[in-house]
Amino acid sequence: MRFFGSRRRDSADDGDQAGNSPQAPGGPRRDLDDDELRAQVEGVLLRELTGGMDDPSTIPTPLTRERVVEWLSENGFSYFVDSEGDVGGLWHGWLFYFLIVGDGSEVLQVRGQWHRDLTIERLEEILELCNEWNAERIWPKTYVRVRDNGAVLVYTEVTVDLEHGVTDDQLDQLLQCGLTTGSMFFEHLDETYPDPLRAAQ
Repeated sequence: MRFFGSRRRDSADDGDQAGNSPQAPGGPRRDLDDDELRAQVEGVLLRELTGGMDDPSTIPTPLTRERVVEWLSENGFSYFVDSEGDVGGLWHGWLFYFLIVGDGSEVLQVRGQWHRDLTIERLEEILELCNEWNAERIWPKTYVRVRDNGAVLVYTEVTVDLEHGVTDDQLDQLLQCGLTTGSMFFEHLDETYPDPLRAAQ
């Protein structure tokens, strides 16, 4: 993508070398002030980056909790808002949170929690399983936490810095990514550690 063309200078460009702005069609040359020049450059960049489309949905806008809630509602997902203001819900029986973090609330984090605990005796093998997954796949990041009573909890995370905003389509892809890749890992856990209660039925 080329934003600025090369400028050849010869004897016909003496006016440009003097610092004058290019002559507008049908009008005299005039210098642009900083604000006008900045607006022109931003306009060119915006047209290049959006393919010249004027559709507002193609322009990244700030990440907000309201946009995440709107996405959940539009897709028919049930959700809750806890006492700390975090949005969560169940996806195929697994708990997922949709967190907005960062100093400027610019980071989206989709965090899932497996619906079962493991005993502390399985900590080493579950850590190895998480490490293998993380080494072979980009998403989700997998890790464990150990409670005071020795129960091992397993989590997934997809975290993306959206400092420069996000379009509706991009937000949809990121939220779907967090849910689907997290579910893939939890299904892998279900196969590795079959539920003894289900097996007894």
